[in-house]
Amino acid sequence: MDDIQRSLPIACVTPEGAAWLASASSFPRSVEALWTARPAAPSVLPCGTVFDVVNLPALFGRRVLEQLWASGPGSGPVAVHRGRVLLLVAPGTAQRLPSLLEWEEWAPAIPPMLCHGSGDAVTVPPLQAGAGARAGGDPDAGPSRWLVAPYTRTPWLPGADVLLWACVRAVRETPAKTVPPLVSTPRPA
Repeated sequence: MDDIQRSLPIACVTPEGAAWLASASSFPRSVEALWTARPAAPSVLPCGTVFDVVNLPALFGRRVLEQLWASGPGSGPVAVHRGRVLLLVAPGTAQRLPSLLEWEEWAPAIPPMLCHGSGDAVTVPPLQAGAGARAGGDPDAGPSRWLVAPYTRTPWLPGADVLLWACVRAVRETPAKTVPPLVSTPRPA
């Protein structure tokens, strides 16, 4: 377990957090019934009404998450699914964030991100910590898990402006890559 995971809340979804997640569905009671029957199964939930999702490459997502926590407000729920970090953010962020990054001229420096908003759906991890782990392995090695699990019916979700500056700070603090020359050029004598 690394430093960022140690500093974040326990990755266990509370009943209030589960109710909040289920409220994203048109049929929340059906989602809750599914979770009761299969608590170790990931679920697919729609975006755009209760939350949007910003889907980032793992390393950059961790850097953005560190920036969100270092700058004060923290983050909303955060999951890892198939090697990518899923930040649950305020509705409307998926539409607004790419435009803000482009306007601030930081879009080329940001690794490829996927913004899921109205009309999209995402897979969220199982409600129980470690339930998505591979059998017999490390619980953190599973394909889907919560880093910051929902624990209340009204979680704070970062908006596009907060996420914009976390992305910019993460890019600024990323060490510059030094690429060695492919061919050495002869120096004049």
